Amino acid sequence: MRVLITGAAGFLGSHLSDRFLKDGHSVVGVDNFVTGHPENLAHLRGEPRFSFEECDVSDGLPRGVGKVDGVLHFASPASPPDYQRVQIATMRVNSNGTINCLELARASRARFFVASTSEVYGDPLMHPQQESYWGNVNPVGPRSMYDEAKRFAEAVTMAYHREHGVDTRIVRIFNTYGPRMRPRDGRVVSNFIVQALNGEPLTVYGDGTQTRSFCYVDDEIEGLFRLFMYDGEGKHEPCNVGNPGEYTMLELAEIVKEVTGSASPIVHRPLPADDPKQRRPDISRARRLFQWEPRVHVRDGVARTAEYFRSLLGTERMLA
Repeated sequence: MRVLITGAAGFLGSHLSDRFLKDGHSVVGVDNFVTGHPENLAHLRGEPRFSFEECDVSDGLPRGVGKVDGVLHFASPASPPDYQRVQIATMRVNSNGTINCLELARASRARFFVASTSEVYGDPLMHPQQESYWGNVNPVGPRSMYDEAKRFAEAVTMAYHREHGVDTRIVRIFNTYGPRMRPRDGRVVSNFIVQALNGEPLTVYGDGTQTRSFCYVDDEIEGLFRLFMYDGEGKHEPCNVGNPGEYTMLELAEIVKEVTGSASPIVHRPLPADDPKQRRPDISRARRLFQWEPRVHVRDGVARTAEYFRSLLGTERMLA
């Protein structure tokens, strides 16, 4: 196959490019480097089955992309500091950008895959979260530019499927971590590890009893790839891909201290508005439809991620 991946220089997009290339496919990557980084694709320089175009998919896709067999839309800021810094751009890439990618898929008769998020569940009243749950989202709150943009992306994807017959897939991604994360992107795993490696206090917001579920990137990418390839019943419906292991922020902080050997203290700061109290995916659909479940334990994944960040110590990227 020949697939186009938006956000290809980002954390997930770059790993996803590797996964398709590993199976012998060709990849056209696009990114505007708002949150992606060229170094995430440096290892693909000279790879004949990979090409790259710098562009903002909100304004359209590069001319001359040609016919593709798949369009995977992963372009979007994904951490609160990022999407709150570029709020309108976040909404545009998940609205205009999604429509532009859907039009390419429609014209090419290609399969379309959109990266949605567990954030569509908001501060959930169902636990764990099943795909049938419609969510509890504040449409005008400080996270709304991301939450509602992703909800729109799902809605327009289903509209193109129903009205134009586009072959679509929707994945709801839960917290993912691993190498190629930006060290200071504002997400909790990267925050804790960088603080621990630098001997800084680990910042816990609120009392630290709020929970998240953390999926190591290798597991996440395998789930995404299997969902894209899956062609059976229920393929067009949203599907959770995440690790159902659930940890409080205090538990995660202790794991990070343990694997890094850090003596950093834990400090508490006020909980941000609309911060979800709990988050855990029900992955029954992924298990049933394409036989996927995560394998990497959070301690092992955090240790691998810490080693990656250690390799960046003293470099410009560690400060970014």
